[in-house]
Amino acid sequence: MIQAAPTSYPEEFDPHFKVFHELMAFKVREILLVSSPYDAYILEEDGSMASRIINEYHGLNLSQPPRITWVATAEQAFALLEKKRFDLVVTMPHLGGMDGCTFGRRIKEHHRDLPVILLSHSVRDAVVVEENGASACIDNTYVWCCDSDILLAIVKNVEDRRNVDFDTRRAMVRVILLVEDSAVHRSSLLPMLYGEVVKQTQAVLDEGLNEKHRLLKMRARPKILTASTYEEALALFNRYRPYIFAVMSDGRFPRGGRLQDSAGLELLRYIRSTSGDLPLLMLSTETINEQPARRIPAVFADKNAEDLPAQVHDFFLRYLGFGDFVFRLPDGTEVGRAASLGEFEQQLRRVPVRSVLYHAANNHFSHWVMARAEVGLAARLHREGVASITDGEQLRSDIIAEVHALRRIRQEGVVAQFSERDYDPEITDFVRIGRGSMGGKARGIAFIASRLYLAKRTDSILSRCRVRIPRTCVITNTGFDDFIALNNLHPVDDEPDEAIARRFLAADMPDWLLADLRSFLARIDYPLSVRSSSMLEDAQFRPYAGLYTTFMLANSARDFEVRLQHLIRAVKLVYASTWFASPRAFSRSIGQSRQDSMAVIIQQLAGSHYGGFFYPAISGVVQSYNYYPVAPMQPEDGIARIALGFGKTVVEGEQSLRFCPSYPSNLPQFSTVEDILANAQRWFYCLDCSDPDSFVTDNANLQRRPVDDAVDEEPVRMLSSTYLPEEHRIRDADLPGQKVLTFAPVLKYGIYPLPELLRELLHLGREGMGCEVEIEFAVDLHREAGRSVFYFLQIRPIVTGSEKLEVHIRRQERQRAVIHSRRSLGHGVFRMRDVVFVHPRRFDPASTRNMARQIGRINRQLHRQGRPYLLVGPGRWGTADPWLGIPVQWGDISGVGAIVELQNAGVRAEASQGTHFFQNITSLGIPYLMVTDQAAEEGRGEEFIDWNWLLGLEIVRQEQYITHVVAGESWILKVDGHTSEGVLFPADSDTPTLPEDQS
Repeated sequence: MIQAAPTSYPEEFDPHFKVFHELMAFKVREILLVSSPYDAYILEEDGSMASRIINEYHGLNLSQPPRITWVATAEQAFALLEKKRFDLVVTMPHLGGMDGCTFGRRIKEHHRDLPVILLSHSVRDAVVVEENGASACIDNTYVWCCDSDILLAIVKNVEDRRNVDFDTRRAMVRVILLVEDSAVHRSSLLPMLYGEVVKQTQAVLDEGLNEKHRLLKMRARPKILTASTYEEALALFNRYRPYIFAVMSDGRFPRGGRLQDSAGLELLRYIRSTSGDLPLLMLSTETINEQPARRIPAVFADKNAEDLPAQVHDFFLRYLGFGDFVFRLPDGTEVGRAASLGEFEQQLRRVPVRSVLYHAANNHFSHWVMARAEVGLAARLHREGVASITDGEQLRSDIIAEVHALRRIRQEGVVAQFSERDYDPEITDFVRIGRGSMGGKARGIAFIASRLYLAKRTDSILSRCRVRIPRTCVITNTGFDDFIALNNLHPVDDEPDEAIARRFLAADMPDWLLADLRSFLARIDYPLSVRSSSMLEDAQFRPYAGLYTTFMLANSARDFEVRLQHLIRAVKLVYASTWFASPRAFSRSIGQSRQDSMAVIIQQLAGSHYGGFFYPAISGVVQSYNYYPVAPMQPEDGIARIALGFGKTVVEGEQSLRFCPSYPSNLPQFSTVEDILANAQRWFYCLDCSDPDSFVTDNANLQRRPVDDAVDEEPVRMLSSTYLPEEHRIRDADLPGQKVLTFAPVLKYGIYPLPELLRELLHLGREGMGCEVEIEFAVDLHREAGRSVFYFLQIRPIVTGSEKLEVHIRRQERQRAVIHSRRSLGHGVFRMRDVVFVHPRRFDPASTRNMARQIGRINRQLHRQGRPYLLVGPGRWGTADPWLGIPVQWGDISGVGAIVELQNAGVRAEASQGTHFFQNITSLGIPYLMVTDQAAEEGRGEEFIDWNWLLGLEIVRQEQYITHVVAGESWILKVDGHTSEGVLFPADSDTPTLPEDQS
């Protein structure tokens, strides 16, 4: 492998540019210009100095141009300096009764560190250097030659002087040393050098990074320092020797207080003796110096030549690695060219090995990479580091590996702007199309990606396992807004979801979005999910969980145009769901009147192919707070739900396995063999890839399969135990016989550290978001070591119900209670009169979908009247499995005030934690009571519901299964979130007056 060159480089160079935040700490913000009215007039005639410098900043994409304040006299300047802070003083040589040098000396007496620059119109006025070669009155002199570039160069050079010490130590920023005593030549050369540096920096920044990183990395451009004498140049070189990038020197300048014709040659000879491969350039008006300079060796350029800018440009390209890297053979024949690190890696794989050996031996690789501010990689590619590798193919492989590793790690935790030219899905995990907002869900994914990157650099389980986000592309909300505007689409009140979908499918995509989607899809071939990320989604108290559309695409049709049309249709349907009934009903519930906008997440599906199906071995949801802990668990230990296949099983409330990450082998629902057989997951969701050419709008390609159909597939065999009926025992092994999905190999025997990973991620999420969190995840599990991958899919804040309101449930209230629960969620005191319930004698588990529709009709009427109600019924509310409860959607219960979930012999479902329905309920602070309906079994117990009271209330509406009743007087619901106790009791004259609804 390549060894680092013996130079003082740090062990690791931060690829995420956080180090650049600290660079360029000193900026010239305020400039005091002191000149006579005549000089000011000339400057204005030549072009406004302020306008020119602002235009230069904007043209170079630099931020915050400085502000210029003009005064006419030295006295005005002194007075202003006492009142206001300035970063730079620019003075003309004639200030009425005071010359520029005297003026500068006076300033230095009171403001020693304030830079003073003399700007003159003639060479005669610019000669202010004292006999000993130093100036006590000004910091530098320049000649105004009607070129606004000099203004930018002055400002940048002052900033470089102030920042160079810190920036070189902190980030090993490179330094270019210019030795020139002539103000005229310095005034032409310095803008020329800064122009080359800035153009190179801008070219480097077009490699697929986002705007934030472009601006930050601009700060890491090479510094340019100037010297006027031999002694000053030597002092600067020795001081910054480890960081010197190049030295450019005049031929004649002062040494020992006297002009010396050979000073430049002697300086360059000394530098060459200490640095064998440092690029050197002699800039001289005397061509007699050309041959001595070449013998040093140094490049020579005639300062009087008309093509001097071209010669300087060629020096930057050829010796400093600026511009494209041109791969050549030893005889100079060009065999390849690279403008970016990505192209550089590609060309390295193609060019002849002779070219690789030639450039490595001449240090060209190191110079070119150094010019791109990749200091650590430049050190590793230095010829002293590669000298020991004599095998050309081995050298090629090692350099490719180094470049690829840098490109890969540089993108971790970064949201890059999508670029058709530079996008590489093997390098970039997260890109965005468009310039708008990414929406709530995508922001959460991006946030956790950055946190994961930092966590992986520590000694934790996250650094030892493969933990990542799926490859992600986000279409920002600009796409949605342009789509709506292009097609002149408008919401229509009470329009059915199906009609909205048809309108959106018939509309046209914006051309820019269509082009980017085509380019993106052409580079990937893995299955995709197309998910919502609205502006309102995944915020605390308004999660909008599960209310928008999601699609899964096999993305494997042979015809690319078919694949593209599938993706476009999926994006349009996610857009359409923004206006669907459920999210709009949820918005009304939380008082959100602002029209929503939608970003879309196009994400790699986690999982593997098994025959004609694709799915992850494990999907799940983990919460940092457990609303219903069972000893020895504590609420803060959290709770997880996992299932085989896609997470639809968990988030829609179907049968899954619940466990606490701190006590993974403590499974109350698996206490006995009978419990395991009754509660084990029997169905799972997977993507049917058998017909990749068809697209279905109802996600019918997401197939619900019996676990028994997949007993020969790797995930089932890895996660199952075996039931032996002759022994009535369950063996935690892959034996012949009936497979039971227990997840024992993971939770009990630790073949994969899932509980430990979840504990660490909960800590990471809780610490990062500053509140309790819910995380969706998937695991692509394999037997081979190192192949398993944990995918972090989503994070959102959750509400714990720990309000400051004091709630005290009195003994008399328990005695008068008509409903009592020891497993209540929420906190507060609530007052209502209406009850909507499933009539116990009319309940039919086969008709729960009809019940959901009937509840929806009653809900719409009550919601319009502003009457919150208590909803009571058996099983899990909001489940997708109609045999576990009533599958209401949010639009069916949008006006609910409180919910009671009954558990009895007919329907026994575990607590609803982890479902999208549950997340929306808890975020809105709607009380949720679980009650074991023992009145229907063995009499009144610790938890109960008084059916006599409920059935005796006045009937307002009677549906086939659902009854709406109203009490003559309000009743009170108290929920103590600290003890999870909830009671419902009739109000009387002793009950304090309460608002109609505190939810």
